[in-house]
Amino acid sequence: MIYEFNGYKPVVHPSAYIHPQAAVTGNVFIGQNVYIGPGAAIRGDWGKIIIEDGCNVQENCTIHMFPGVTVTLKKNAHIGHGAIVHGGTVGMNVLVGMNAVIMDNVEIGDNCIIGALCFVPAQMIIPERKVVVGNPAKIIKDVSDEMLSWKSRGTELYQQLPLDCYNTLKPCEPLAEAEPNRPMQQEIYKTWNQSKN
Repeated sequence: MIYEFNGYKPVVHPSAYIHPQAAVTGNVFIGQNVYIGPGAAIRGDWGKIIIEDGCNVQENCTIHMFPGVTVTLKKNAHIGHGAIVHGGTVGMNVLVGMNAVIMDNVEIGDNCIIGALCFVPAQMIIPERKVVVGNPAKIIKDVSDEMLSWKSRGTELYQQLPLDCYNTLKPCEPLAEAEPNRPMQQEIYKTWNQSKN
C-alpha cells in the first residue's frame, strides 16, 4: 500500500514494483526497476527516504529515521530479508545481509558486503569494498572481485523481478496436489559458499 502522510506522497518510478503487502509512506522516492517485497515498511514520515535505481528491499525490511534525516540506498543496493536501515546511507552495489541492522548516521561505502545478523552501530563509517560481520560490526577483509561479481549477479535477478511480478504475479487458489513434472522456476543460483566449489 502507498500512503500519503502530512501532504507528502511517495514518488515511484513506473518500472518499480511494490508488493501490495508492503507499506510505503510519505516522503519516499523510489527509482527504476526497484523491487519492494511483501511486509516491507518504508516510512518517510519524519524524514526522507531515497531508494535509487536497481535497488531491492526484500520481505519484512524496515527503513526509517530520526526526524529530519534522509536515508539513502544508492544504486543497486541489495537489502536482504528482515534487515533494518535506520537513518543510514547504503552505498552503491552494497549487499546488506538478512536481519542485519544499520543504525543512525552509518555510512557504508560502495561495493561492501554486510553479513547476515550484523549490527552496525550508529556513526560507523565503512570504506568501500569491505566485508563486515558481527555484533557489533567489524571489518574483516576486502571484497574480492569474485565476491563482487557474485553479489552483482544476485542483484540482477531482483532487477528483473519487478517486470516478472507485473507480468505474472496474481492472487490464486492453491492446487490440491502438485502438477507432475513441474519445472524449476529459475536456473539455480549458487550461494557464496557453493560458488567457491
